[in-house]
Amino acid sequence: MSMAELLTKGGPVVWLLVCYSAIGLAIVLERSLLFLRQRRLPRALQENLRCLLDQPEKLDNSDAKPGPEYRIVQAITNADAGEVEDLRSVGNRVRSDELQRMEYGLRTLGILGNTAPLLGLLGTITGMIKAFMVIEQAGGKVDAQALAGGIWEAMITTGVGLAVAIPLLILLHFLEGAVERRNQSMETTIALLLERRGKAQAYHAPSEQPHHWEGITDGV
Repeated sequence: MSMAELLTKGGPVVWLLVCYSAIGLAIVLERSLLFLRQRRLPRALQENLRCLLDQPEKLDNSDAKPGPEYRIVQAITNADAGEVEDLRSVGNRVRSDELQRMEYGLRTLGILGNTAPLLGLLGTITGMIKAFMVIEQAGGKVDAQALAGGIWEAMITTGVGLAVAIPLLILLHFLEGAVERRNQSMETTIALLLERRGKAQAYHAPSEQPHHWEGITDGV
């Protein structure tokens, strides 16, 4: 069966599923190109993350390309206020923005993949209803071959729906995995960047004043 015959026999549901496939493929290609452009930090810079707050010029002098980790390091070094928690909130804010950017379109892809089989089933049900209406109008005297032909034409939509949904859901799984791995990389970058500063502040933190129990018990 040619594509033209498939579209003709499947009806408007198959046309809609073809649109599903085109939109899903466009999202996958656009997200894949985005992930390819998101460069990671050079290995030499990753190994010196603990020193970047004290030596921020290393980031400017490196050959690092813009990417999620680069923008996190740049934001934290530019907003060096001295307090680890403040710097961590800056890093988490940038990480949240980068995650939102990378996850754009994945929700739509999930909706397409999950509703395509249901849409195909809907087309099959409506096709079966039409087939049995023809049987009723013919008084039950219908050629078995003609009936079989009507049924398989109605089931085309289910097959097309599954053929669209399965690749979309598999590709969605890989894209979500790529986003999760990048999220872990950004969390590691924030932790390593602030690790040395956190240790230093913990070392220089003032000790708690001892309780003056004698003052409390005066007059007892």
